[in-house]
Amino acid sequence: MAGAILKDRLHVAGLVLARGAAAAWRFAASPWRALAGLRRRPPERLLIAPQDIRTSDPTLAADIYAGYFAFGGKIVNAHGRSPFELEPQSDAWARSLASFSWLRHLRAADTAISKANARALVEDFLVDFSKPGANAAWEPRVAARRLLAFLSQSPIILHGADRAFYRRFMKAIGRTQQFLERKMAEGLAGEDRLLVAIALVELSLCAEDAGKLRQRAGRMLAEELQRQILPDGGHISRNPQILIDLLLDLLPLRQAYAARGAQPPPQLLNAIDRMMPMLRLFRHGDGALALFNGMGVTPPEQLATVLAYDDSRARALTNAPHSGYQRLEGQDAVVVVDAGRPPPPVFSTRAHAGCASFEFSVGAQRLVLNCGAPEANRAAAREAARMTAAHSTLVVDDLSSSRFAFHLGLRKWLGDEIVSGPEQVEIERRDEAAGSTLVVQHDGYASRFGLICQRRLVLHKDGKWLDGADRMVAATPGDAIERRPFAVRFHIHPNVRLKRVREGHAVLCLLPNGRRWLFETPWIAEIEESIFFAAPDGPRACSQIVLEGETRDGLELTWSFRQAEKKKR
Repeated sequence: MAGAILKDRLHVAGLVLARGAAAAWRFAASPWRALAGLRRRPPERLLIAPQDIRTSDPTLAADIYAGYFAFGGKIVNAHGRSPFELEPQSDAWARSLASFSWLRHLRAADTAISKANARALVEDFLVDFSKPGANAAWEPRVAARRLLAFLSQSPIILHGADRAFYRRFMKAIGRTQQFLERKMAEGLAGEDRLLVAIALVELSLCAEDAGKLRQRAGRMLAEELQRQILPDGGHISRNPQILIDLLLDLLPLRQAYAARGAQPPPQLLNAIDRMMPMLRLFRHGDGALALFNGMGVTPPEQLATVLAYDDSRARALTNAPHSGYQRLEGQDAVVVVDAGRPPPPVFSTRAHAGCASFEFSVGAQRLVLNCGAPEANRAAAREAARMTAAHSTLVVDDLSSSRFAFHLGLRKWLGDEIVSGPEQVEIERRDEAAGSTLVVQHDGYASRFGLICQRRLVLHKDGKWLDGADRMVAATPGDAIERRPFAVRFHIHPNVRLKRVREGHAVLCLLPNGRRWLFETPWIAEIEESIFFAAPDGPRACSQIVLEGETRDGLELTWSFRQAEKKKR
């Protein structure tokens, strides 16, 4: 065990040193990269405007015209001033404002006032933030989002504009192009690198005489899609929300290639085809996506838009070993399981410590779930939601199966990354006539307590019975497991009412549609308070079923959810 702890410390030290070396290389190389960017001519004219397929609300155009800017959970009244002159209410508000994604609402209004307002707001930005600086507007992700918005909404931005504004607008696009290319050359990593590649490729398709940019950006896009979209269609971050966000950008990009009569990279077409069935893997009967690794409130309009482009109407994937997810189905019952390792550190800033957790829904009602990710402006809540205790799985000594940089005092160097977690996650699955059986085993607690966690789930074919068992075994046969308290948690949807019965060995779950499910176990089941972060109207109180005890080798807790007969009147 001491050797495992030393290995963990060496791993963390290696991450810090690698991050420092990368920063030093970027600093040394930045002057040369900047000079290389200056030699490239900015685009002079736009030929097409890609479609923005995100849903829009024309009524918001009136709010923006009146000076109300609602972003990131904050509403700001500009009182006649430019919103870019105001002190940002939060980082999330500043990023949303500077991204200009909200321009689509002005375009949807399709009035002379909304068009003039769009151009005026863009003009305000060009006056105050035209050059890259140390602010939210020039974070690579925000700059890429702004470039995509400027391209797709260029018809209203340029409607009625004079030649001088057109030149300033194109100069701003060229400056953003140079900035983003420089960031890519300096080693921009993670999800932002793929977004920047998408923005540069889209610019190359929209701008006149941008063939060389198309070649450069196309290569970067193909490389990042190869790296970030896994063979089963999941994103390397393991976050379901990122699949939605990427498809909302990749689908218009595919259309832009067709509009210019250009051949898209095969990696683009293949990625879209693989991502659709993977997205369906996460979908419950109510249309919401399972709450794993950063997923919060499901945006129903965005999900519906994306799935409308799925020409094949592919069935949901059930076995995604590369992404680390499994789906069990029985009639109208669905179980979705996190059966994977944490993502690579640079992609783990929103990942959760939820290995072996599951969600269970019946028809249009979710029963067992994870707490989900809250809004971006709830920093403390986001940290709590990432802990293992916020997931429906086994927790030892109230510690998470993965360790986060902020808990180890390393946020300055590693931000919100996961620095260590389960290394060996083993899966065994059997699909038979009677139902589906899944066994997940992980070593997330092996280095600290010397134990391996095993979870077995059996969903019967009729969808009326889910059997489960959680077992603890020594990480090294013959070694003792450190005695620590544990809890097996089952977070329950806020709309489900719970009632302990049979002297605590069962819990009756009363669903809103009148259906009744019974949770049974030989252990004593307690009902405790919990919180559901992913409700559309903000966090909601809910309950959780908890089984508690002390770890020991070979200990197994069995439990089940089964449909109970409706109570006769």
